[in-house]
Amino acid sequence: MDKEKQIVGKHVYGNLYGCDPKLIDDESFLKSIVIEAAKLARMTIWDTKTWKFGGEKGGVSVMALVLESHIAIHTWSELGYATVDVFTCGAKSDPELAFDYIASKLNPKTLVKHFADRSS
Repeated sequence: MDKEKQIVGKHVYGNLYGCDPKLIDDESFLKSIVIEAAKLARMTIWDTKTWKFGGEKGGVSVMALVLESHIAIHTWSELGYATVDVFTCGAKSDPELAFDYIASKLNPKTLVKHFADRSS
């Protein structure tokens, strides 16, 4: 029996080019904007983890586990480059709102944003 496909999740992800290297290497700043993005998008934060990569290249990763799924930022400060990934399940949360908030705070010169509906 074929069941009609249902959208079970929404995924917004993208690449941010030309970001301020000092800004995207600031672990506490990145964590704070992920937390604020989750609140704005009506997500329930379960836990957040951050780690900073040392050495010449640097970079930071921030992961927020939310009851609805996740938010992630990965940065390459030497390249002025960041990736942002926001996935949510259910109708309550708005992943695009979270993505756009993070992008506005990172202020890239160029932004490439993708959307995917995850269906059953």
